[in-house]
Amino acid sequence: MTGALLIGIYVFVLAIFVGFEIIAKVPPTLHTPLMSGANAVSGITIVGALSAATTGHPTIANILGCAAIVCATVNVVGGFLVTDRMLAMFGEKKKKK
Repeated sequence: MTGALLIGIYVFVLAIFVGFEIIAKVPPTLHTPLMSGANAVSGITIVGALSAATTGHPTIANILGCAAIVCATVNVVGGFLVTDRMLAMFGEKKKKK
């Protein structure tokens, strides 16, 4: 058990470092398309979490499913807000009176 847990922690920490390095090197012009892709993945996460959270009796899967639904929903809503704000920057300039 502890061997599998240590390997899981090791992979998680490496994924954090690799993810940070990859995201840091993305040019600003690609952030909007990447955010749209992340929103699609979070939508799939919501569907999977719904199936995990709706079992008959309360288990750890229900609790983790509910937590995944909340986190993925926050990610989707935040992603759409950021994408909308970035697209507004490229839209027409409104004239002030």
